[in-house]
Amino acid sequence: MHPNEVKELLLSKGGYILSTLLSQGGEYAEIFYERSRTTRISLEGGKIDKVSHGYDMGVGLRLIKDFKVYYGYTNEPTFKNLLELAKLIAKGEGQGPVKWGLIKREGTTDVKIDPDTYPLKGRIEILKRADQRARELGKELLKQVQVVLMDKTREILVINSLGEIGEDTQKRVVFFVETVLGKNGELFRGYESLGGLIGFEIFEKTPPERVAEIATQRAFTLTKAKPAPAGKFTVVMASQAGGTMIHEAVGHGLEADLVQKGVSVYDKSKLGKKVASELVTVIDDATLPHHNGSFSVDDEGVPAQRKVLIENGILVGYMYDRLSAMKDGVESTGNGRRQSYRHVPIVRMTNTFIAPGKDNPEDIIADTKKGIYVVKMGGGEVNTTTGDFVFEIMEGYLIENGKITYPIKGATLIGNGPKALADIDAVGNDIGWSIGTCGKDGQGVPVTDAQPTVRIKELTLGGTEV
Repeated sequence: MHPNEVKELLLSKGGYILSTLLSQGGEYAEIFYERSRTTRISLEGGKIDKVSHGYDMGVGLRLIKDFKVYYGYTNEPTFKNLLELAKLIAKGEGQGPVKWGLIKREGTTDVKIDPDTYPLKGRIEILKRADQRARELGKELLKQVQVVLMDKTREILVINSLGEIGEDTQKRVVFFVETVLGKNGELFRGYESLGGLIGFEIFEKTPPERVAEIATQRAFTLTKAKPAPAGKFTVVMASQAGGTMIHEAVGHGLEADLVQKGVSVYDKSKLGKKVASELVTVIDDATLPHHNGSFSVDDEGVPAQRKVLIENGILVGYMYDRLSAMKDGVESTGNGRRQSYRHVPIVRMTNTFIAPGKDNPEDIIADTKKGIYVVKMGGGEVNTTTGDFVFEIMEGYLIENGKITYPIKGATLIGNGPKALADIDAVGNDIGWSIGTCGKDGQGVPVTDAQPTVRIKELTLGGTEV
């Protein structure tokens, strides 16, 4: 069926499908329609390496009954197929009570240069511009350059038994450059990314050459780096480090489903209590324009919202989807997200960040006698039950007597999320954002993380020099 025909079917016959889902009882029923177009082009070795372009469309049906989820989906969404699927999920047939069309919510991504109409030739030109700049800077040390451009248009329609209808069209662009340099038998990797809920006008503000410059310069810095010392250090994390720590070590622990399962260090006994320095306020905000984790309505049709989670060090709330909200007797915070119609929605972050403070970032460094200055974080792991984490430092420096001295390599940060938040004694008046794809329960969704420059009194640095 044509996508418009599917939407017309759901809007005209959706009430009957929802009623069938609730025929054997239940608290909530939902229809989720999605149509997406994805294009990905990668350039490696100076040549276009891979080009993929495709469409996907399908419908998922969900029933919540006694706080349990029953779900099924089809990529052949005829009325007959959907009705049979609804009967299968309900384990019976008949009709249950539903409300219809009481609340309608619509949204779309306003773009200047629409990815849906942007020519292949133009995309390839963007890749080549970044590749050429990386090669110019890398020169004789260059071993490899990879440039990737991805964009996705995602159209969703959510209809539920509460009488709510939500629609959204989301257009996202993701671009990254990875430069690998070689020196004295070692390889050094530099990486930088760019993206958001935006069209190709993103390259008007930040040209692809600039992304390549940052990635390549980061690799060059590592060629001059000394082995990282090991031990306990004061750590200053620059705003451009991105919000990896706040996302992994703190954000996941504030997702209500993990709290309810007893696998979050931020359990309900801590609500209203101090869990961080009074300088720290943590926010999740899906309403921010052009950010990678933003949208108009979430994948359950709930409007995008700004949620303060930790305020001046006090735990004030959690992120909820509909199911976790039902369990706690509260309203969803618009954090119900799913990878596609093939997946059930679960609690997910959107754009999560530490709010800027009042300190001058330069003063924070000058006031640090000895420490580590983290400019870019790499990957890592966190235990949400305890808050313990280990993160790679992609770009870092030693601070000596209030000055940044030499770059370090082979460093990891080891600590505990709640303790790190409690040990923050300075928060800068700046903020830096980084994009990513957050994985949870086998699903990936686009997110943005951020933080200002912050100073943590003490963290363990894993290095090769003692």
